[in-house]
Amino acid sequence: MAALGWLTHRRRSATARSVLAGEAAAEAARKSAQENEEALAGGATAGDREPEPEFPVAGDERAAAFFDLDNTVMQGAAIFHFGRGLYKRHFFGKRELARFAWQQTWFRLAGIEDPEHMQDARDSVLSIVKGHRVSELMTIGEEIYDEYMAERIWPGTRALAQAHLDAGQKVWLVTAAPVETATIIARRLGLTGALGTVAESIGGVYTGRLVGELLHGPAKAEAVRALAAAEGLDLERCAAYSDSANDIPMLSLVGHPYAVNPDSRLRRHARERGWRLRDYRTGRKAAKIGLPAAAGVGALAGGAAAAVALHRRRR
Repeated sequence: MAALGWLTHRRRSATARSVLAGEAAAEAARKSAQENEEALAGGATAGDREPEPEFPVAGDERAAAFFDLDNTVMQGAAIFHFGRGLYKRHFFGKRELARFAWQQTWFRLAGIEDPEHMQDARDSVLSIVKGHRVSELMTIGEEIYDEYMAERIWPGTRALAQAHLDAGQKVWLVTAAPVETATIIARRLGLTGALGTVAESIGGVYTGRLVGELLHGPAKAEAVRALAAAEGLDLERCAAYSDSANDIPMLSLVGHPYAVNPDSRLRRHARERGWRLRDYRTGRKAAKIGLPAAAGVGALAGGAAAAVALHRRRR
């Protein structure tokens, strides 16, 4: 009985951490969305894009679109590209670089998110940025995007996001990557913003800890649910896109889930449930599953600026 009680307590603690991570990401997203809108109004460009898909419904303000980042919007994992950029700037040595390289190679070859690799990468980045200022990492993140990430954006997925934007809907990234990195990517792509993992900071300096946990798996679903409630969205009219079976909780929340460049488990799950499928990895036309979506889709956004305010409140 004691063992059962301990297991129940552990499960409840894990759920509480997921909820905390999701709520923190949602709060950061909402408070920074306005900054992203101002940046876009200042002349941000979307770049070349493919012909607009036909499915978003224009003018549906209660619809939004949620996009996973790694291997859905961008080839590879953002956190590994970020680590590569930090190495170039002498934040750590060759041993850590070799570990990042191995994790990235696994991700590219296997096409799946390995929980142990993600945890290891998270711990590595947290230890590396501890003691550094948030503003410093934001500046570096802009440079790293230009150096390693911009050329790795999937044009097909970018076109899907643009279709939602053109329909007047918001589009948000939802990722385990640091919210600061995710916000930079969202802004560069002309999206509304991003929900990402919130690292704790006090006085604008990283402590080496997280608020809640990594925004991964169930935590993503909690973040989407929290943001949808705050924004007055109808999840049945929203869409979500991901490559990973780890995101089935998030995909299952919305009325219009899409498997993009899916791993084998998500592909099976999508076929069983009639979800639509798009695969841009081979350059062939995207395969489609199920009937065309009839309702609108939309967007989620986020940001880093709110993280500091949130952390101050938690001190």
